[in-house]
Amino acid sequence: MQLLFPCDPFNKRVADEAYGEEFDAACAAGFACSLFSFEDFEAGQFKAQPALSAGVHVLYRGWMLTPDDYARLHRAIAEHGCAMATSPAQYRHCHYLPEWYALCEEFTPETVIVARDADFAAAVDGRNWPAYFVKDYVKSLTTQRGSVAATPQEIREVVALIEKYRGAVEGGVCIRKFEQLQADSEERYFVLHGQAHGRDGSAPDLVHELARRIDSLFFSVDVVVSSQGELRLVELGDGQVSDRKQWPADRFMAMLATTPA
Repeated sequence: MQLLFPCDPFNKRVADEAYGEEFDAACAAGFACSLFSFEDFEAGQFKAQPALSAGVHVLYRGWMLTPDDYARLHRAIAEHGCAMATSPAQYRHCHYLPEWYALCEEFTPETVIVARDADFAAAVDGRNWPAYFVKDYVKSLTTQRGSVAATPQEIREVVALIEKYRGAVEGGVCIRKFEQLQADSEERYFVLHGQAHGRDGSAPDLVHELARRIDSLFFSVDVVVSSQGELRLVELGDGQVSDRKQWPADRFMAMLATTPA
């Protein structure tokens, strides 16, 4: 497997600063690594340095892409005689909440999925939730205001702010039942080749169950502990564009080096 990282915008010979530590760890672990200009890719050009080796499987580690842009990267790599380890369909499956929600419904907050121009208050009418956590298909509002709407009428305000600060609402709107959670209890796990991995070497039963349900080679799983002590699923993500969070770079690379059981 060959790893592909974005390069520094001003020096195409080095990894982008955000991925520098990970790039160095990948090289130290013996992975073949290449760089490409994300800016050139956005302009319609793709060139990897060093060139990708024909016939290898490529694992991207870089900035988040829309499903359409990921499909474009997938095609560009195929034109170089290589294949990405994760297909466009698998990327979309883990990247967009509505794609995985039905498979994980019992582990995650109840969610209503609507279009950007929907009547949000009508969509949650009669649910009587304590509050409403609002996000698009990918992300929530990360400003100081936060993504929680106290009333159905406030949902529109949160959506407008997501649009303002992110430039657009991606996909549509997900309105989730607000649940009380234990502070600082969120943890990120990864699933690779159907095997669950934690940064300390273990993963809870919930993550192992999701590894059996989700059809993707590499994805992240964020879980948190509820105020009642129950483990809850926050979200899934494609592993290629998921931050390591608290994972040390060398531990992350050791996971990538594992082979299917």
